[in-house]
Amino acid sequence: MMARNANNSLFLEEWLRVVSGSSVSSSLVKQNSAPSARSIIQAWSEIRESLQSQKFDTRYLQALRVLVSSESTIHVADPQAKLLIAILALKDVSFPFESCTLVMRLLYVWIRKAFRPSQALVGSAVQAIRGVVDDGKSNLQPVLVAQSVLVSGAFACVPSLSGELKVLSLELLCRLLEEECYSLVGSQEELVPVVLAGIGYGLSSSSDVHYVRLLDSLFRIWLKDDDPRGSVTHGLMILHLVEWVVSGYMRSNYVDKMSLFANEVLETSKENYTVFAVLMAAAGVLRASVAGSSGGSQNLEVVSKLRNSAEKRLEAVAKLLVSNGNVTLPTTQRDDLLMKCFAIALARCGTVSSSAPLLLCLASALLTQVFPLGHIYDSFCKDPIGPRLIWVKEHLSGVLFKESGAITGAFCNQYAKASEENKYIVENMIWDFCQNLYLQHRQIALLLRGVEDTLLGDIEKIAESSFLMVVVFALAVTKQWLNPVVSEERKMETSVKILVSFSCVEYFRHIRLPEYMETIREVISCVQENDATCVSFVESIPAYDSLTNPKDLRIEYEWSRDDVQTSRVLFYLRVIPTCIGRLSASAFRRVVASTMFLYIGHPNRKVARASHTLFVAFLSSAKETEENERNQLKEDLVYYYMERSLEGYPEITPFEGLASGVAALTRHLPAGSPAIFYSVHSLVEKASTFNTDESQGKKSDPGNQILDLLLRLVSLVDIQVLPYLMKSLAQLIIMLPKERQNMVLGELYGQVSESDDVIRKPSLVSWLQSLNYLCSNNRTQGSASGPTIDTSNQLAARL
Repeated sequence: MMARNANNSLFLEEWLRVVSGSSVSSSLVKQNSAPSARSIIQAWSEIRESLQSQKFDTRYLQALRVLVSSESTIHVADPQAKLLIAILALKDVSFPFESCTLVMRLLYVWIRKAFRPSQALVGSAVQAIRGVVDDGKSNLQPVLVAQSVLVSGAFACVPSLSGELKVLSLELLCRLLEEECYSLVGSQEELVPVVLAGIGYGLSSSSDVHYVRLLDSLFRIWLKDDDPRGSVTHGLMILHLVEWVVSGYMRSNYVDKMSLFANEVLETSKENYTVFAVLMAAAGVLRASVAGSSGGSQNLEVVSKLRNSAEKRLEAVAKLLVSNGNVTLPTTQRDDLLMKCFAIALARCGTVSSSAPLLLCLASALLTQVFPLGHIYDSFCKDPIGPRLIWVKEHLSGVLFKESGAITGAFCNQYAKASEENKYIVENMIWDFCQNLYLQHRQIALLLRGVEDTLLGDIEKIAESSFLMVVVFALAVTKQWLNPVVSEERKMETSVKILVSFSCVEYFRHIRLPEYMETIREVISCVQENDATCVSFVESIPAYDSLTNPKDLRIEYEWSRDDVQTSRVLFYLRVIPTCIGRLSASAFRRVVASTMFLYIGHPNRKVARASHTLFVAFLSSAKETEENERNQLKEDLVYYYMERSLEGYPEITPFEGLASGVAALTRHLPAGSPAIFYSVHSLVEKASTFNTDESQGKKSDPGNQILDLLLRLVSLVDIQVLPYLMKSLAQLIIMLPKERQNMVLGELYGQVSESDDVIRKPSLVSWLQSLNYLCSNNRTQGSASGPTIDTSNQLAARL
């Protein structure tokens, strides 16, 4: 627990800075390197001499700076503390600016590191500090007041101090807070943890005197003109400060203080208490209560009551945020801060009882505060040429975004325990978020890419993190609904919505997530069980017109350069083959075919290959209730497939995709199909356009690749197509250079000799013998570059 780490830390304010993620420097003195032991001894000597001579010049000030810069390593003994107190007690002496502040800091180091400090010295120190405050030395600069608060609180929590001295210290602390700290916390950001640590020390004191006054100070100092001036960082400091204080109560069995805290802060609504501060305090109580089971039965009962009060306070704040029925758009700056604090509080306080307001608030916080993408996109729409969004980078470095994973985990825990109605509400909130993310980021990406790549990269970092949230949540949804006891209708609806949502955020998937793969497997297995579900999913693919000519874009558009859209379509191209057997021929023709053929011509070969794979999947699919219609569609599509594929070959069409498509159509179309004849003809015609003399027999040459494909078809095409293929191949082979002819003939002889097809083999052997004869005869006539007219006529006659 963090509270235990704080107990091991000497300086509470430093711990608060760390756990809140504050980036503000804490040191009063900037030091490049740690002072040596000799320089520390010399510094104490300079201070002693300055007191004796009452000359507080620059040497004296530098000595104080040396000591404060070594505060983590030096030990301030009682004699040295006495020296410091004597300086504070001086009257009518002019001190350099910041002198009193540095002396206060060293007294703080003394009291935090002393085992049993002198009671008399503590009393003298309190009186001296009061004198400084009363005299207004240094005009009571904020940093001096803050250090006075800190050291007064530190005095009050010393265990060995007498009750009278504790009361004296607490009185000074309360006076400083009530007179100065309303303006103090808003003056300098680095002073906030200092003031909070002073209050924390005071609250942890064994004395009950002034306890309520300290609570009032803690929760009232954030209001100025009825407007909260806190931040998420401040809220986290309050959370962990209360965790530290309440953990101390539990360890020390301060039952009365726990009860008083619950009554004053959690169970009573005070108008002058800032809501976000009370919210974070409740979360701090819950965090402390996790380790509060140790102690007697009386302590357990009080801890349980305290925890119950804290949970009710969280729920009350959540109800406040959703009372207007709008759970996705905070309407005021106060609501905005509350929503942020609410998210981080639920992420850090541990397991909390299920509540509809908690669930709805967490969903809203995730979609508007943790991932404020809608706000970012809206800003561009309103002012696309105005000041760029500097706060995007700031949000990336903020603690709220860094803890998005923990907030998502808290959200999923609340979701798992929610009612069916509330589950349905937040599911639709997430699915709508995915749709909007796709539509809006698509425009921003086209607008900013190549213009403001750094800004676009920052926006996409937020979107990538939101993708992780969607995946984790979707897995939680599948565990709720994709099981045998749930109705088929609910399972099917959920599966389709998850798939559609995943397609919308596919652009942001850059790592392989086990949760993603597990969810995909679960939902696809459901889609594969039902025709209507399969059709519903497929019909969600963007329409062809919107892919090629969108109406909502304000820039010149080229569909193949729209990376966000391409990623979404690629998702469909990969998923549809898994359920192609459930998809009717009419649905494939109406919804899928045009998009498939469009992306066959996509310059990204990964995308083009996926389109070829989908075509192969359809050719190999079967559906008993529509066999004739499906076969007819397969034949119809082949003509356009060959045309579309070969027009982009080799620049766009990947050979592996083309080869798989041709092999599939020869296997799955009926014997003697005109479409197979057309495919062979198209391949031969395309191969003849390449200059095979220049290829020097390279396998990777486009013409040689198509020739190799035609050679493979010898063992694949049916007996009706084979003669036409043999004749076409012969026309190509006779035109090859000698070396390539020999290579091709050797491959064919090997292929035929290994064949056990007794029907085809005799005609293939005869054909090869004639082809070999013609090639040899052609070469002996001295033509190495191609056949003569006589040879061509012989070839036609013999074949």
